[in-house]
Amino acid sequence: MKYVLAGASGFLGKALARDLVADGHQVVRLVRRTPTSADEVRWDPARGDLDPGALGEPDVLVNLAGANIGRPWTPTYRRTIRESRVSTTSTLARVAAQLDGRPVLITQSGIGGYGKDLGDQILTEDTALGDGFLADVVRLWEGALGPAQEAGSRVAALRTGVVLDRKAPAFQLLAVPFRLGLGGRLGPGTQYFPTVSLTDWLRAVRHVAEHDTLSGPINVALPTPPTNTEFTEALATALHRPALVPIPAFLMKAALGEFAWELLGSKRALPTRLQSHGFTFHHPTITPTISAALA
Repeated sequence: MKYVLAGASGFLGKALARDLVADGHQVVRLVRRTPTSADEVRWDPARGDLDPGALGEPDVLVNLAGANIGRPWTPTYRRTIRESRVSTTSTLARVAAQLDGRPVLITQSGIGGYGKDLGDQILTEDTALGDGFLADVVRLWEGALGPAQEAGSRVAALRTGVVLDRKAPAFQLLAVPFRLGLGGRLGPGTQYFPTVSLTDWLRAVRHVAEHDTLSGPINVALPTPPTNTEFTEALATALHRPALVPIPAFLMKAALGEFAWELLGSKRALPTRLQSHGFTFHHPTITPTISAALA
């Protein structure tokens, strides 16, 4: 199959490109600079600029582009977070609608779309999107798929938990306090903390691309979601470190602002749609997921 990747220079993009190429698939990377190899095509999503003819006949378009959410959300940076996701998705959707083959269009999305803090509520793909900045971003982000869907392309939005791998920036940050012997639960620790191994995330992308009946929002997170305390204990055990220094919620809110809710808010998201379409997880619980991340 021929894949076109946006966001191919990021952690997930590099991992997906390696995985696809290793399995014999053709990968075209979208870049914002002058291309330096035959497998690169230039685009400018801020201007909606991408030549459909330069892509040939792709089977799948994948959008993994988006500004990092793990920094202070100033008004200016909020616009950056939003536009980096919406403009890339809308550009790919417009191009998908113009291509004769009507390729599958998959975009990364976020479990943060369900809201800030949902307690014990089970979140499936049929759960309504919630309130808050990221929920609003997800509405626009996934809504930008519309032109492709209306033109007959199959579209999917991967509402992904925290992807765990030793090279993943988010996991590296979470692991630092534990490596220093200063790890502990975040806030109350009772909040559900959606995660997934890199291996299963890669397999989920391929599963969605290859199964014609999968479309719409798709949760990509462990089928047995851990609480933050369970995540903390599993990580401490795997690193042979104590987990004795909890971080109070008020300190996290003071330091991180609204972003703190991505770590403190409870999101008990289940991969209902994936599992109902035959997907099985290699790492279905938090302990093997962390072991795989550290392997």
